[in-house]
Amino acid sequence: MKALDLDVLSMVVAIADAGSFVRGAALVHRSQSALSMQIRTLENALGKPLFVRGPRSVTPTADGQVLLAYARRMLALRDEAWASMVHPEVKGRVAIGVPDDYAASLLPAVLRKFSASYPKVEIQVIGLPSHALAPLLKDNKIDLACVTRLKNLSGDFIRFEPMVWAGAAASGREIWKERPLPVALFGAGSVARANAIHALERAKIAYRTSYESPSLMGLFSMVEAGLAVAPLARCAVPGHFMQLGRPHGLPALPELEIVLARSARSNRPPCDFLAEQILSELRL
Repeated sequence: MKALDLDVLSMVVAIADAGSFVRGAALVHRSQSALSMQIRTLENALGKPLFVRGPRSVTPTADGQVLLAYARRMLALRDEAWASMVHPEVKGRVAIGVPDDYAASLLPAVLRKFSASYPKVEIQVIGLPSHALAPLLKDNKIDLACVTRLKNLSGDFIRFEPMVWAGAAASGREIWKERPLPVALFGAGSVARANAIHALERAKIAYRTSYESPSLMGLFSMVEAGLAVAPLARCAVPGHFMQLGRPHGLPALPELEIVLARSARSNRPPCDFLAEQILSELRL
C-alpha cells in the first residue's frame, strides 16, 4: 500500500471516533475482521502502529493522531468535491433533536459528512430526551428527531441498539455486587430507565436510585466515581467503562429501537437530504 486509500482512511477515522474496532466496523459497514486486516496492512506499509489496542478500547498513537488529522481533511475534501459535482445547491436550516446518548455516539460523523456535502445548510441540534422531543415535533418546533421509539411517536426505523449496564473498571469497587444495587438513571419518561427498572424487578434484585438526571454526563460521573451502575445504550458507553450483564449478576436489558421522526414542516430539501444521510449512515 504505497498510496493512502480514502476508504481505509475512513476506517481510521471510524475507529478513532468509536474508540473500538467493533463499533468502528459498524460505522463503515464492514466486518471487524476486514477492518482489522486493512488497518494492519496500512500499519505494515507505514512501518509504525496507528492505534494502542487495549482490552476494552483503542486509542490513536502519536503517529495515528497525525494521520487522523490528515484523514479528516482528505475525506472532507473528497466529500466537498463530490457535493460540488452532483448535489444541487441547497440552502436553509434544519433543526434536529437528539438525546445526549445518541448525540455523543451516533450523530457526529453523520453531521460532519453532511456539512461537508451541504455547506450552506445550517444545522441546529437540540439535545433533549426522546420523550421531550416528541411534542416539539408535533408543534413543528424541530424538523427531525433521532430518538428511541415511543408509543406516541412513529418514525423510520434506523436500528436496534443493545442496552448494557455500565460500570467503572478502575474504581476498585465492584459496585454491581452491592444490594440494594445503586443505579444512576435518566429521568421519568426515559425508555432506558423503564427497561432497567422492569428488568431489575423481574429479576427480584433490590435497587436504589443513587442519581437521576436527564444528562448523560451526569450518569457518567456517577459511574466513573464507582458510585453506581447505569443502564445505557451500548453505543454511548465509553471504551474505558465495563459493559456488565448476566455474568456480573445483572439482568439482561431489552434493545432500544432507534427511529428518525419528522415534523409536518420538514418536507423541504435540506431536511430530506439530512434524513437520507442519517438513514444511510446509521442503519445496520
